[in-house]
Amino acid sequence: MMSATLNADLNAPWIAVQTQQLLATQGHAWILSGPSGLGQYDLALALVRAWLCERPVPQGACGVCSSCHAMSVRTHADVCVLMPETVMIELGWPLSEKAQDEIDKKTRKPSKEIRVDAMRDAIEFSQRTNARGRGKAVLVFPAERMNQVTANALLKTLEEPPGDVKFVLATEAAHQLLPTIRSRCLGHTMAWPDPAQSLAWLAEQGIPAADAEVLLQAAGGRPADVLRQIAAGQSPAWWSGFPKAMARGEVAALSELSPTQAIDALQKLCHDLILQASGAAPRFFKVEALPASKASLSALTDWFKRLTTAARTSEHPFNTGLMLEALASEARLAISAKP
Repeated sequence: MMSATLNADLNAPWIAVQTQQLLATQGHAWILSGPSGLGQYDLALALVRAWLCERPVPQGACGVCSSCHAMSVRTHADVCVLMPETVMIELGWPLSEKAQDEIDKKTRKPSKEIRVDAMRDAIEFSQRTNARGRGKAVLVFPAERMNQVTANALLKTLEEPPGDVKFVLATEAAHQLLPTIRSRCLGHTMAWPDPAQSLAWLAEQGIPAADAEVLLQAAGGRPADVLRQIAAGQSPAWWSGFPKAMARGEVAALSELSPTQAIDALQKLCHDLILQASGAAPRFFKVEALPASKASLSALTDWFKRLTTAARTSEHPFNTGLMLEALASEARLAISAKP
């Protein structure tokens, strides 16, 4: 299996450009929005680093001062991260002592949404005096994981922000945020890197050129998603063989995926089959990888709607194995459907 590790201290070039642009604009709160895989979290982290850096430059943080070191090891006293506990664990941020103790004792599982308790801690944090003299920062990611109560608590702080605290909200679904939160923040839409730049960056992550090309197409041109695909074991060979495996209804092709990952892959396949049926070029797969299908546009569209419905419960399936079997069977029937 391939592996790729991104140095968290070294941003992709398109993130570095956006960091410099945003640092040149005054504001106490930002919303960074766009599809997944464009680096919202990386840009948010770069901004926080620069805001708190002891020797910042126009391009961002210096990377060598004690503040930058504290950021690297996730111990900065003037940074508060608001994330679901599952995301904090994934990204290496420490949980509160109470939350860690509850999870260690298995009294509950890590939360998949931003908890109200965490928001209350963030509000208390924003009202304290900063420790290093460079102000404070609150990073919220993914911001759409705030529930109504949590979002309303944040809104009150945004309405009357303490003088030395800045906020950055990173999201893949800005439309899900409260309009009142959006209105109190400066907005930034993430820039798409061009393919050549993305491939060069992926090569720096140790991914062979031929593999990077296949996986970048599979990710819809979103380079950060390529790393997630590799982490999930989605090799170029697997991706290239996936469409015809689904045409045969082979559940084994889904066996290493979570239901959410399986549905995402099937939605991409269905999308490309719709394009093919319309006489357009596919987006996620090579033309030669797609199976011959005589399914009508209406049949493929109906399949996509069913996949969208299934996605709503994919994180809480009643039985993962049965769900994957059903998805594979439905894929075979949809692809082989007669007009």
